[in-house]
Amino acid sequence: MSQKRAGEFTLIDLFLSQFPRARVPVGPGDDCAVLAPSKGAQCITTDAVVEDVHFTRAWFTPEDIGHKALAVNLSDLASMGAVPRWFVCALALPRDFPRRALLGIARGMSALARVHGIALVGGNFTSARELSITLTAAGELSPGTAPLTRAGGRPGDVLYVSGTLGDARLGLSHLQQGRRRSPAILRQKRPEPRIALGRLGARFASAALDISDGLAQDLGHLCAASGVGAELELESLPLSPSVRAALGPEGALAGGEDYELLLAVPPGRTSTFERACLRAEEPITRVGRLTEGPVGRIRGARGQGLRLPAGFDHFQGGGRIDRSGREG
Repeated sequence: MSQKRAGEFTLIDLFLSQFPRARVPVGPGDDCAVLAPSKGAQCITTDAVVEDVHFTRAWFTPEDIGHKALAVNLSDLASMGAVPRWFVCALALPRDFPRRALLGIARGMSALARVHGIALVGGNFTSARELSITLTAAGELSPGTAPLTRAGGRPGDVLYVSGTLGDARLGLSHLQQGRRRSPAILRQKRPEPRIALGRLGARFASAALDISDGLAQDLGHLCAASGVGAELELESLPLSPSVRAALGPEGALAGGEDYELLLAVPPGRTSTFERACLRAEEPITRVGRLTEGPVGRIRGARGQGLRLPAGFDHFQGGGRIDRSGREG
């Protein structure tokens, strides 16, 4: 066995030491994981966090990076109404990457995995110029439950968002200003996937998606997929006092990486949905409704046209972190 391969297996063992043994027929260590069949439909997603795009090591601890890498994938599962089950992890590491930092990434990832009961069942290590973590995560729908998609919305459906908006964008701004702690910075570093709300949404909603690129852009995606327009109540957007003061509703609309959920609920189900969320202590806010065409057109609640800010686009600039730490 070459020294290079021995080093790779040492890193794998070090990373796996932070995770409980996966209860699957075949887990980490073979060429493939083997998973037992399930009764519900499977939802599969993949996403990556990349150094100097989604985080910088100067601002994020290894634990932050591990948490965020898993959280963004769990948020996708939440938007479909799925229960998290398994994930695989591919890490690309610089050759001089400290083992202590690798352990920190594993700790942050495994802590969130335990909270949501998702098991690491396999993955890969490779060397690279920059740190990146790519996960593929799987979740299950309850038997007989249809997945929530972007395409199920209908005119008249009421729009809800979870939590508050714009915090992650404000947190990035705080980091750029040299601050190291604030509630907004925590939201940028440690997003919390809305798994429980997604399961509620599967019972009541017609369409949903997670807000990763800003509400303005993601609402446009839902409208385009559903073939509808929308009316948005800017004054109703749920904003923390600090976001309201620093960004206002328009700035919050463009804030990427909120990882909250946007749900469309038929009007006949809104009362029971709101009561269910209240019992589950899942914060939601009505922010508008879907309308008949023009498809994708988003207006104000009084019918006025809105000049909505663009959200994040990896290939056209947006709100992530570039090498200099600026918003790019």
